[in-house]
Amino acid sequence: MEDFKLKTNIFFGEGSLKRLSELQYNKVFIVTDPFMVESGAINKIVDKFKKEDMDLSIFSDVVPDPPIENIIKGVKVMIEFDPDVVVALGGGSAIDTAKAICLFKNKVSNQLANNINKKNVKFIAIPTTSGTGSEVTNFSVITDRKKGVKYPLISDELLADEAILDAELVKTVPDFITADTGMDVLTHAIEAYVSLKSTDYTDALAEKSIKMVFENLISAYNHGDNMEARRKMHNASCMAGIAFNSASLGINHGIAHTIGGRFHLSHGKTNAILLPYVIEFNANMKNNSIYNYSDSSDSNTAKKYAQIASILGLPCPTVRQGVKNLISAIRKLLKDLKIPNSFKEAGLDKKEFYDELTILSQRSIDDRCSSTNPRSLNIEEVIELLKKTYNGK
Repeated sequence: MEDFKLKTNIFFGEGSLKRLSELQYNKVFIVTDPFMVESGAINKIVDKFKKEDMDLSIFSDVVPDPPIENIIKGVKVMIEFDPDVVVALGGGSAIDTAKAICLFKNKVSNQLANNINKKNVKFIAIPTTSGTGSEVTNFSVITDRKKGVKYPLISDELLADEAILDAELVKTVPDFITADTGMDVLTHAIEAYVSLKSTDYTDALAEKSIKMVFENLISAYNHGDNMEARRKMHNASCMAGIAFNSASLGINHGIAHTIGGRFHLSHGKTNAILLPYVIEFNANMKNNSIYNYSDSSDSNTAKKYAQIASILGLPCPTVRQGVKNLISAIRKLLKDLKIPNSFKEAGLDKKEFYDELTILSQRSIDDRCSSTNPRSLNIEEVIELLKKTYNGK
């Protein structure tokens, strides 16, 4: 027996921030990044809470790849403030930080139940990038900077009660961030589609998300004020998030977490660079090359990649040709978005990369996302995959 559930109530479309005006809370705890405060963007949120007696606390110590130290600091602030509602405002880092703060605050509260008045605190996520889908997932990724390791947290306690998707908040996102986050959406959707835990329900969301990315990402990248493209990408991000929250992901994200934690390359760019190589890796069960793939093989993964090609209107006379054309379409997308074709092009040091191939591969395999990868993993094959991804071959 399988299940598909969605806890988060999603508000989307033009003017969806008005939802905040309907809420009646006295103590609001906002988790965001410094830019949102310095630019005044946070006022779009604060102004929606109209109660005169509202007490507001803003935690803006959010940085990319949220470190454990910041989470601990946020927990202390939240416990002291004791809010009625937590609002996460920002990209994946801000929402992941807020999730982790709420999770560990609840654990501390449970341990100190005699001293802390336990209450249900509403959690609202408002994304300002179209990429992570974090507003609807039970994932949060935090970083141990001393070890250079990213840890995915997975718990239904991390799910937001409400998500508000207002594309006005992403209108001014720079083109290179639009590119990276948009490719993160595509990677989420494709990995969810071929995951060992994929279902008819997650496939439907993943298929739609993939199609919307191919139809709208370039427009959003080239014309940031194209609100129709921005809205479509915002919705695609959320839909991909719902899909992978249920189906999980694969080795693409397993490696991305590892590379990001070690070399601090942006998560979306890392996923984008990996995606064509991972598709080729997963598509064929022998000789690690789709060019030797036989259509008589029982590779369901290759067939699902070919189905994606068909959905996108790419020529698909055979499974092998469908997979090849999907990879070519993704490579063209990367070129148009000015995303590197390899880790070498991205500027990673070859000696450092090669010296750590074994540990990078093992950490990638051990990542929780990799457990649902459609192809079984061994360290030798993942090392070869990393070499190809570094050199661009």
